[in-house]
Amino acid sequence: MTQLRIGVLGAARIAPSALVRPAAKVPEAVVTAVAARDPERARRFAAKHGIPTVHAGYQELLDDKDVDAVYNPLPNALHARWTLSALAAGKHVLCEKPFTANAVEARAVADAASASGLVVMEAFHYRYHPMAARMREILDSGELGTVRSVETAMCFPLPVFGDIRYSYPLGGGALMDGGCYALHLLRLLGEGTPEVVRAVATRRGPDIDRAMTAELRFPGGASGRITTSLWSHRLLDFSARVRGDRGELKITNYLAPHLFNRLTVRTAAGTRRERVRGGHTYTYQLRAFTEAVLHGGPVLTPAEDAVVTMSLIDDIYRAAGMRPRGDLD
Repeated sequence: MTQLRIGVLGAARIAPSALVRPAAKVPEAVVTAVAARDPERARRFAAKHGIPTVHAGYQELLDDKDVDAVYNPLPNALHARWTLSALAAGKHVLCEKPFTANAVEARAVADAASASGLVVMEAFHYRYHPMAARMREILDSGELGTVRSVETAMCFPLPVFGDIRYSYPLGGGALMDGGCYALHLLRLLGEGTPEVVRAVATRRGPDIDRAMTAELRFPGGASGRITTSLWSHRLLDFSARVRGDRGELKITNYLAPHLFNRLTVRTAAGTRRERVRGGHTYTYQLRAFTEAVLHGGPVLTPAEDAVVTMSLIDDIYRAAGMRPRGDLD
């Protein structure tokens, strides 16, 4: 195999920026098929983006022998079901975040992925940009000393309350949407797996959080804090801050660093500002996915890692007095 043929499960709004346009820049990847619940929507999507094959349903796409891998941008509550179906059909999977609705589902997918030998990647695209590597380089250099606290934020306005992000049955909520980014970055910047100390939700109805703040504790004693919102006074914030006993690192715009980013390091030696050059995060992600499938390259966001993130998301919901997603009892 010299080119990875990818099918899209659902004509999702994110698919053009996350897959179709990056594929034009990654010669080893080609989008060959799409399926959607609404066949006419799938046909329009295919015509607009030059996708040659339209399938009547998701399973029909999975049964297509000319599809090697699938991109799964379906609603959160459907991620596990269709990723498992894709693995059963022998397809590699690039699955949108959050990986599943909850940790139980994530464990089932991770076990299936391990047994299959196929590549399963969670689509935390920021992780594949050079900026993410540079964050860790600064921390690993020791110039901040011992890390005492890590704070991350992912806030943006979405006052469209009919959106699926506000649907409990579809796995919605601020923590599930932007919050999973903040939590994933918190784990990248900290050491070890943190535990949840407390959490406070601002709700849109009894089961949906439109904003969430959670406090965590790392094994070495450092504190962690995430803030996320879909609709609150904190309108736009894609930032992080790491404080050590000898300095601090401030991160500006880790979500879309190709547009603008800044790393600010403050120590006794002074203040240093860096900008990390690089292209679009989704292009790096697709290149990593194809490299993993075609040549056995590394996967920085594997299924086992997603189990940890989903377990923490479940714990945060419980700490906030809310049900984890997928708990319909």
